[in-house]
Amino acid sequence: MHQGLTTELTHFTALRQELLKAHPDLDDETLADTLEGATDLHEAIARLVRSALDDEDLLVGLKARIGDLKGRLERIGRRAEAKRAVARGAMDEAGIDKIMAPDFTASLRAAPPKLVITDEARIPEWFFIPQPARLDRAGLREALKAGTGVDGAALSNVGRSLSVRVK
Repeated sequence: MHQGLTTELTHFTALRQELLKAHPDLDDETLADTLEGATDLHEAIARLVRSALDDEDLLVGLKARIGDLKGRLERIGRRAEAKRAVARGAMDEAGIDKIMAPDFTASLRAAPPKLVITDEARIPEWFFIPQPARLDRAGLREALKAGTGVDGAALSNVGRSLSVRVK
């Protein structure tokens, strides 16, 4: 937990216990108002939520940037392959087997044969690698929500989550 929040929560809890001990008949609304005015817990939680919102904004931006960079990476890779193919074609057509430059040496050599699948259905099964089964978590969750009993799975108890709406 965040340092400032921990301190405020400790202060809030201690003050709450003291107030309830001194005034056991104190109603919930008065207790809440008194605690809010006497502590900075609400402000500490608000600072923490703002920090989480900032982190989430950074996350969205970074995901977009990573997506852009992945696209750029693929384009640069395709461009490099195309340039090599043009150089290979030009060297092959001109009968040049080797080019020695100060920073690299380019040479044509025999490439190993590539695998070509003509009819996958005719390939013997021992060439296929079995894949492990993968649990369909979404389908399982939907079945449980619909009331279908499934051994080995259950829906958890409803917890509380923090909902933050930005104005």
